[in-house]
Amino acid sequence: MKLNTKVRYGLRTMMEIALQPENKGIFQKDIAKNQHISEKYLDLIISSLKINGLITNTSGKKSGYILKRPSSEISIYDIYKSFEPELAIVHCLENPTFCGISDCCAAKELWNELNVINKKFLTKNTLEDLVKKHKKLIGKSTVK
Repeated sequence: MKLNTKVRYGLRTMMEIALQPENKGIFQKDIAKNQHISEKYLDLIISSLKINGLITNTSGKKSGYILKRPSSEISIYDIYKSFEPELAIVHCLENPTFCGISDCCAAKELWNELNVINKKFLTKNTLEDLVKKHKKLIGKSTVK
């Protein structure tokens, strides 16, 4: 399974927002700078995250972005779905008509089982889990 750039940058953007003190927004230009993402590309990322109800603007004229829900309630799968449809590691899982032998394919069961495992993994891991891991890694790092 290979995740596209939007999913990876979406996760990095969510991490950057989640690392801010509670209810303190972060500006898009700061996310772009800290995560080495072009502001133009970040527009697409921010837009998808807002449309999917994961982030919102803080109030005020010069507002930043905050999480719409606590990081403990945002799964990695929620972030994934902001950029991709339901997880399907092979095309025949999302569209059985894609393959002419879908009805009698033993491999399809294998792919489906792997798909379920991946989806459970992404669902059980939360943004809060990643923030905690990040803080632990930063604490061990000699470069801050």
